Amino acid sequence: MNKKLITFGEVMMRLSPPGYSKFSQATSFELVYGGGEANVAISCAYLGMKAAHVTRFPDNALGKAATQFLRKHWLSTEHVFYGGNMLGKYFLEKGAVHRPSEVIYEREGSSFSLIEPSMVDWGQILQDADWFHWTGITPAISEGAAMCCLDAIKTANKMGITVSGDINSRKNMWKYGKSMQEVMPDLVKNTDVVITSSRGIREMFELGEEGGKFQLAAKALMGAFPRIKKVVGKTRKSISASHQQIQGKMWNGQAYIKTEMLDITHVIDRVGTGDAFASGLIYGLLYYEEDLEALRFASAACALKHTVPGDVNMVSLDNVLSLMEGDTSGKLRR
Repeated sequence: MNKKLITFGEVMMRLSPPGYSKFSQATSFELVYGGGEANVAISCAYLGMKAAHVTRFPDNALGKAATQFLRKHWLSTEHVFYGGNMLGKYFLEKGAVHRPSEVIYEREGSSFSLIEPSMVDWGQILQDADWFHWTGITPAISEGAAMCCLDAIKTANKMGITVSGDINSRKNMWKYGKSMQEVMPDLVKNTDVVITSSRGIREMFELGEEGGKFQLAAKALMGAFPRIKKVVGKTRKSISASHQQIQGKMWNGQAYIKTEMLDITHVIDRVGTGDAFASGLIYGLLYYEEDLEALRFASAACALKHTVPGDVNMVSLDNVLSLMEGDTSGKLRR
């Protein structure tokens, strides 16, 4: 039986100059849609899971186009709400070799940022779910979004649904009067699987030391929030914007686990690779008995996303399994 994932968060329009052009060279933009949580849901759908995304779009042609994008990529959109006037946007200039990528956001006042808890019936939405996933971006957008996210997590707790949170947030997003240090603890203390870094743990919860080891920070986080069963992260080595190395790591309360380092020699699109890791981890923990195998699945999914243009990892289950088994050839399949 296919497991079902529910995610919650903003979906934005992504506008990029063609290829690797700079903004100053652009006379047109390539358009796709993406958002951290929706990226996770779509990736899991491509792996064969049932998935639905909860969000809010403007009730206009752009909102309907974004909804069509989610449907096109196998997501249920029965829990998409409409209202407000603006779809969030971001502009991406893709880096290459020694030139980094650059992102400019336009999301303040978006339809999603104006969402309120009274708009969402989480008991009905989560009734047949196996997993709920959130990220630290959502509670940073607005107080209403943060309250909705907390309601979803608490409802999932009551219903016995596993909750995961990718909690690495952007400090400069918190503009509505509350800090992540005030908001995040209530969300994290009710979360079962946390994806983060030693730096994120230190910045949000003042646990661990600057430059400290992930394992020690993860132990401290579990000590502060006993519900957490696994703390997961990844090591990324940037040889250049076009050459990356990825390794998954996990503290599960008993053992510190690491995967082999995967070498990505020709990066096509780095955006969404963290979401691909999260989706691979969710799939792995649902379908594998061993934590190491789940982590290897997550790392392989993450590595493959670097080869896929756009926000979303549209690789198949066979693609991920093949890389897990050591096939890095990329040779033509007939």
